[in-house]
Amino acid sequence: MPAPAHPADLYRHGLQLLLDKDIPAWVDLWDEDGVFEFPFAPEGWPRRLEGRAAVLDYMRDYPDHIDLHAFPDLKIHQTLDPETIVVEMRGVGRLVPSGDPFDMTYVAVVSVADGRITHYRDYWNPLGIPQDGAAAFAQGDR
Repeated sequence: MPAPAHPADLYRHGLQLLLDKDIPAWVDLWDEDGVFEFPFAPEGWPRRLEGRAAVLDYMRDYPDHIDLHAFPDLKIHQTLDPETIVVEMRGVGRLVPSGDPFDMTYVAVVSVADGRITHYRDYWNPLGIPQDGAAAFAQGDR
C-alpha cells in the first residue's frame, strides 16, 4: 500500500506503523535525504540524523527499548506551508528493559514532500524517561 501523500495522513499512518513495531515500513516513509532532529537531546545522544539510512540505524532496535501501546491526545495542526504540520501528542507504553511505564509528551514539526518525510524536528523531553530506563536506552543505541 502506498504511503498517504497529505502530511497529516502520512503522520497518522506512521504512528500506526510504530504501534505495529514495523520500523522498516516507518523508515520507508522517509525521503532518502530526510533529516531527523532532536533539539533537546541530552549529552551523548544524537541531535541530528541525516538520511534514511541514519534514521533506520537509529530506530532499528526501538521496539526492544520502548513498547508503545497508544498515542492519545493526538492533535495535528496545519501550518501556512501545506507540506508542514505541527503535532502534539503523548506516547504511552512501557520501557522494555525495566517494565516501567512510558508516558512521553511530544511536539514535532514535520515537513513532507512528494509523500515522504523530509524534515522531522522532535521536541521530546529526555527528562521524562526514568533514570534506569534512560541509561538502558542510551546504552542500547536506541
